[in-house]
Amino acid sequence: MDERYILDKINTLCKELSDHNYRYYVLDQPVISDKAFDIKMRELADLEDQYPQFKDPSSPTQRVGGGLVKIFPTFTHSRRMYSLENAYSRQDLMEWEKRVLKKLENVPSYVCELKYDGVSISLFYREGRLHRAVTRGDGYQGDEVTSNVRTIRSVPLELRGEFPDEFEARGEIILPLKGFEAMNQRRLKKGEDLYANPRNTTSGTLKLQDSAEVAKRPLDCLVYEIKGEDLLFSTQHQALEKAREWGFKVPHEGKLCKNITEVFDFIDRWEKKRQQLPYETDGVVIKIDAYEQQALLGYTAKSPRWAIAYKFQTECVCTELLDVSFQLGRTGVVTPVAHLKPVKLGGTVVKRASLHNADIIQKLDVHYGDCVFIEKGGEIIPKIVAVAIDKRPKEARVVKYPNECPACGASLIRNQGKTARYCFNEEGCPPQIIGKIEHFVSRKAMNIENLGEETLALFYKAGLLKNIADLYELTDYQILTIDRIAEKSAQNILQGIKQSKSRSFERVLYALGIRHIGENLARKLAYHFTSIDAIQNATYEEMIALRDVGSKIAESVQFYFSKTRHLELIKRLREAGLNFQIKNSEFSENKGLLSQKTFLFTGKLSCLTRKEAEQTVLSQGGTILKGVSKKLDYLVVGENAGSKLQKARLLENIEIWTESKFLETLEAYIDSDAK
Repeated sequence: MDERYILDKINTLCKELSDHNYRYYVLDQPVISDKAFDIKMRELADLEDQYPQFKDPSSPTQRVGGGLVKIFPTFTHSRRMYSLENAYSRQDLMEWEKRVLKKLENVPSYVCELKYDGVSISLFYREGRLHRAVTRGDGYQGDEVTSNVRTIRSVPLELRGEFPDEFEARGEIILPLKGFEAMNQRRLKKGEDLYANPRNTTSGTLKLQDSAEVAKRPLDCLVYEIKGEDLLFSTQHQALEKAREWGFKVPHEGKLCKNITEVFDFIDRWEKKRQQLPYETDGVVIKIDAYEQQALLGYTAKSPRWAIAYKFQTECVCTELLDVSFQLGRTGVVTPVAHLKPVKLGGTVVKRASLHNADIIQKLDVHYGDCVFIEKGGEIIPKIVAVAIDKRPKEARVVKYPNECPACGASLIRNQGKTARYCFNEEGCPPQIIGKIEHFVSRKAMNIENLGEETLALFYKAGLLKNIADLYELTDYQILTIDRIAEKSAQNILQGIKQSKSRSFERVLYALGIRHIGENLARKLAYHFTSIDAIQNATYEEMIALRDVGSKIAESVQFYFSKTRHLELIKRLREAGLNFQIKNSEFSENKGLLSQKTFLFTGKLSCLTRKEAEQTVLSQGGTILKGVSKKLDYLVVGENAGSKLQKARLLENIEIWTESKFLETLEAYIDSDAK
């Protein structure tokens, strides 16, 4: 048979089947029967098997999955995937609008979209074809799950109409309620445990190693945002319309609103009607429509200022309070946890809930055996919100918050103006000691493998570890005295501890566990001050001058370094060989990583200020240029990069980096230099 005829036949079938897929899964307007569709699909599959040279990666037959993926590679987002600020009342929304109006000259329009309860995904398209699918992860990087996402019928493998050469479509992978119920019915017939809720099932499905198994599950993808350069529109509303034209599934419930009154009307409508939707939703996302106004508003460290998520009122159920335990974390805060008679709430079975603090316990007048009302704060964390006093047993005992630490017996202290109570026996309270060591060895800190919670508890109980510095004095003889630890395991532990000495300063700083210093802030402090000594000697005024560093954080840092025990700990870690600086004070410019390299920063950076980023380049021997020219080696781009990025793309030999790439390159150099 003529190969040209075969190729034309395959292309015709691909086009027909893709069109039928689009009509069925996106438009919900099928024009042929399932049987007719299956016949065409089998015909195409047979032709592709006979003529594999004509098989296209975007063929409808490639959605069935196949092959195992043992490890999902990590992929750095070219544009950070931010989380949204939450609003729980009209007052919250009105305050957000006030903040918006202060920064804008013109009154904005708003786009309201339902907040889908699923797993965020980033879909990269090149020349109209799906190139890569990446989960949100921590916002900076996520797991590449392309092989699994390709099986989702509402994700177009090839786009329709006219589109940019490259862009990113962001959406939510969901499991419709009907499909979720069908999956549970099948498990029920087999005598298997039921899936807890659609969202968790979706998340687990995307991590399945066998894409053929993913293809059997009725996942759906709802697109809510388009990101890229040289886009064909200038507003969010236009973006959604274009996304529909290209073949993406965009729910029609969204609405363009002229003012906040129309926004409230939209919320009121869907708070009542959301139960009629075919999928779970927990709120409404409100976005400023015009991209120009979005750019003017910009971002905070965590969220875009031009968008907010209004959360619907949560479901509330009543169940019996069986007991209350008081748990202690590494920071010394004592947290009351309620143990409940199991009850179903929001699709999951709840057995425990938060009681917040002593004030809440007293305010609610909680007694053991009470019938308590439970809801999920932000639809996630169960909490007790009220007590049915009329149902209280006659001899019920009142729940009392302890005056002593439940772990070590030390007196609990409550700082003025604070609700939490603390155990300040930092050096003698087992949960605090073990918790600090667990944090120190964790993946995002020193990343010491083979030292899990159970192993660290055994080491502490045996007297081998009293603080984080003791890790670097462990010997194989000491480790082998612990039951269940063999010689090979001991060697692996010691090797992991040795390798941790090469971790960069920013990770060491985060690993110290200074209160309020998270991963991003540790990075900011490390690159701004460049050494632990500079941070220790920094004044309060120098601290709060930094973006994202307020009085609470500055006071926490100064309090940490005021303690002799912490200074002694740092001395021991320094002697063990850990990195406590970005560079030597006598680091010559000819020895720097960026020696004789030129840099320029454009757009809004997420982790560093422009000044901090430029100071980092200078500290490593590099040079900062004022504009794009042939002399520029690297352009580092942040959010909303503009003309500089466009100009750099026209010139040869200029390498374009994201902020993440810039920081990762520095960290990799510092790690290798320390070895």
